[in-house]
Amino acid sequence: MGVIGVQLVVTMVMASVMQKILPHYSLARWLLCNGSLRWYQHPTEEELRLLAGKQQRGKSKKDRKYNGHIENKPLTIPKDIDLHLETKSVTEVDTLALHYFPEYQWLVDFTVAATVVYLVTEVYYSLMKPTQEMNISIVWCLLVLTFAIKVLFSLTTHYFKVEEGGERSVCVTFGFFFFVKAMAILIVTENYLEFGLETGFTNFSESAMQFLEKQGLESQGPVSKLTFKFFLAILCSLIGAFLTFPGLRLAQMHLDALNLATEKITQTLLHINFLAPLFMVLLWVKPITKDYIMNPTLGKESVPLMTEATFDTVRLWLILLLCVLRLALMRNHLQAYLNLAQKCVDQMKKEAGRISTVDLQKMVARVFYYLCVIALQYVAPLVMLLHTTLLLKTLGNHSWGIYSESNSDSLVEDHPFSGSIHSELPSTDEKMKVTVTQITMALGSLKTIFTPLLFRGLLSFLTWWIAACLFATSLFGLFYHQYLTVA
Repeated sequence: MGVIGVQLVVTMVMASVMQKILPHYSLARWLLCNGSLRWYQHPTEEELRLLAGKQQRGKSKKDRKYNGHIENKPLTIPKDIDLHLETKSVTEVDTLALHYFPEYQWLVDFTVAATVVYLVTEVYYSLMKPTQEMNISIVWCLLVLTFAIKVLFSLTTHYFKVEEGGERSVCVTFGFFFFVKAMAILIVTENYLEFGLETGFTNFSESAMQFLEKQGLESQGPVSKLTFKFFLAILCSLIGAFLTFPGLRLAQMHLDALNLATEKITQTLLHINFLAPLFMVLLWVKPITKDYIMNPTLGKESVPLMTEATFDTVRLWLILLLCVLRLALMRNHLQAYLNLAQKCVDQMKKEAGRISTVDLQKMVARVFYYLCVIALQYVAPLVMLLHTTLLLKTLGNHSWGIYSESNSDSLVEDHPFSGSIHSELPSTDEKMKVTVTQITMALGSLKTIFTPLLFRGLLSFLTWWIAACLFATSLFGLFYHQYLTVA
């Protein structure tokens, strides 16, 4: 009897693929270097000198003598200079100079590998229906979430290192705002927000108490409900702080992408993509979605349009489809960001005065060099949403297909490790089988404590919270860029 079995082979194959193939065929690199993205090159000093009419080197600098030595001032040009930037397709050589490109490539490629492992595991479980194997795709999904949070944390720490500017204050302010918001949401009854946190936590406490009683220990429970919600609110505030600048950046890219799009269908998809987190949030608002679908009033009778299990499945599919849409529109948003270089130059032309050539070159080059930072801010929340949803399906004992209502009622009784474990104890001479059985029994004991009811409530809330944070920050960014910035 194996603990992992076929899944171990799939993991080893995927690890080999990541080591041998992904460095040469990388989806992350293809998304940037497929020829569709064009970046603006900064002009050279010679080109700026020619445009400014200063062809002689002696006229390009002013000399001043201080204590016997000469101080050279940099070349300055008028801001209203007739400057047109040249564009170039992003190539693999260009990516070597990008900040955070290794982190971006690793996150995207590892996410692809984890998603493939998850799909293969789902097919394996649907065909073979193993009862005593640990689903190893859960580990892959947890690793993806860990890497995504680590990247967002790394990006957020850079804002705290900036002494000037208000980035640090914005992160702290939104962190406190989301903490208060999370505490308010957690006290809302499930008549309005249907997560199942109360039911899941109650089931977790009862299962833990029963387990401790079997071990001869007396306990009132592992943790109180207030403590559980307090630490969950702290986690929510951290997630909200990490998603603050990705949401603000998404709002700016959305506005620029709308101006860049010429087809109505593209503009419609961009609007749907921007409102996608709102759609996800509404999926858990019981009076708007579930009550209306489950109990519609047709005349004098209330005929449900679908079962509760079917509604849960449809909700998972809608989230996945919206994630796919966001990935498909990634190129439009990144190109809108790259166009900021020309936008900054056009804005500079409306100003009076002069600017040094070095500052002008930095202003243009900075946009391209931070392309991967923007790509990470776009991809990381998407990755978090996707794999939180996959974990919700697996750990919450949902299904990808439509199944009968009777199958969804066995959330607690149907455990992969339950059954005839105790009746199949091996003999004392078979040490390997004893070890495997002990591991399986330990996992089975954990499964009786951490039930699908708990995972349903916790992961439903986290999925909803990520979407709510994204929509709140992007909505604030939309208001800021449209009404508070000076054109």
